[in-house]
Amino acid sequence: MSQPPKTSSSSFHIAMFPWFAIGHITPYIHLANELASRGHRITLLVPNKARLQLQHLVLHADLIVFSPVAVPHVHGLPEGTEIASEIPIHMTHLLATAMDRTRGEIEQFLTVSKLDFVLYDTAQWVPGIARRNGIKTVCYNVVCAAALAIALVPARNVPKDRPITEEELREAPAGYPSKNVVLCGAEAKALTFISLPYGEGITFYERTTTAMKECDVLSIRTCRELEGDLCDYMEAQYKKPVILTGPVLGLGSDKKSEKLEERWEKWFSGFEAGSVVFCAFGTQWILEKEQFQELVLGFELTGLPFFVALKPPSGCATIEEALPNGFEERVKGRGVVFGGWVQQTAILSHKSVGCFVNHCGFGSMWESLMTDNQIVLVPHLGDQILNTKLLVKELKVAVEVEREENGWLSKDSLRKAIKSVMDKDSEVGVMVKKNHAKWVETLSSPGFMSGYIDRFVQKLKEIVN
Repeated sequence: MSQPPKTSSSSFHIAMFPWFAIGHITPYIHLANELASRGHRITLLVPNKARLQLQHLVLHADLIVFSPVAVPHVHGLPEGTEIASEIPIHMTHLLATAMDRTRGEIEQFLTVSKLDFVLYDTAQWVPGIARRNGIKTVCYNVVCAAALAIALVPARNVPKDRPITEEELREAPAGYPSKNVVLCGAEAKALTFISLPYGEGITFYERTTTAMKECDVLSIRTCRELEGDLCDYMEAQYKKPVILTGPVLGLGSDKKSEKLEERWEKWFSGFEAGSVVFCAFGTQWILEKEQFQELVLGFELTGLPFFVALKPPSGCATIEEALPNGFEERVKGRGVVFGGWVQQTAILSHKSVGCFVNHCGFGSMWESLMTDNQIVLVPHLGDQILNTKLLVKELKVAVEVEREENGWLSKDSLRKAIKSVMDKDSEVGVMVKKNHAKWVETLSSPGFMSGYIDRFVQKLKEIVN
């Protein structure tokens, strides 16, 4: 690893060590760009595969450098695994073990580098190393405050020898301010993963709460307008400052929109404004073939033009071999199902797109809120379920696709949810569009985004002075 020199007294040198997942590393890079635009130097400690995939997002190459982390092989992981999108979700705990085994490499970097701060999220052992080297630590969480407040407060005693019960998850923590996000049934069951192993000899709950207990400052990628009460709750629970960065989308007013790939620009431009349904479920969710087919048939049933970006389902090497019989012929000219990477933000900003069907990962949640598109949500696990509750129950800016009791998503339920927001005479569609417009106005108002970053930097200065 390289060791950049310490910056001048008026600026910081900050190291960032996010969880080895594209959905976590990307917002760290966006934050790095904002900090670098204010003169601060950033070293991103990430696997090399993540660097190769995301280095194009860096806007200030003179102040932001990558220091690739060598990810060791862990038995049970495919050879060469470095980031979460390369493996199914059930193997993620092994990747956590691999991250922990980079500790020696990270410790060497933190020891020889002249740093002011290190930002991290899931590596709960970072604060101990940083303290020995006089470095302040910021536990920067890129999930919603609701997810942290409901499941990851120190007062919640999650036993090691059994999963959390549904009753335990249904109860809002003492002092928790919002009752609309309380879970039940299958939703509560989906969150029991927090009591499962996440690395060697440690659960997800223990790892995450320790990471937040041991830092100097807690930080969350959210805004007070959206989750102010929850952030106050976190501050009271952890008895330390909670500073917010705002959404940090890398979409500041001074940055031009990413240009969409020519073939897709031509395709989208063939439809009326606001008519296309766009669907994307993130980098990790791999559907079973039957569920995949059911969903694409649901898009067909809407009668609307659609562009679906999903990974090939389990057991299929390509999207084409997974499609239902006759599907391609029936939707030719109005529907695309694509198995590769797409420019999500560029697609969402295209004038022909009118609806975004997504899994409500925190990045997609913010991107949903920042566009004029109608929002249809299909959460899969963990914080996605809580993000969905926030948008559907609290803000009333989206609708959720109803699942059957066994968790199955039917083509009719998907069609119904999409039509409920896309039909012009739908009361639900009018209501969520009106509420959404208010949030777009707030989030895009002059100085809103930059103000959060300015206050974040000011808080960092107060901590070191």
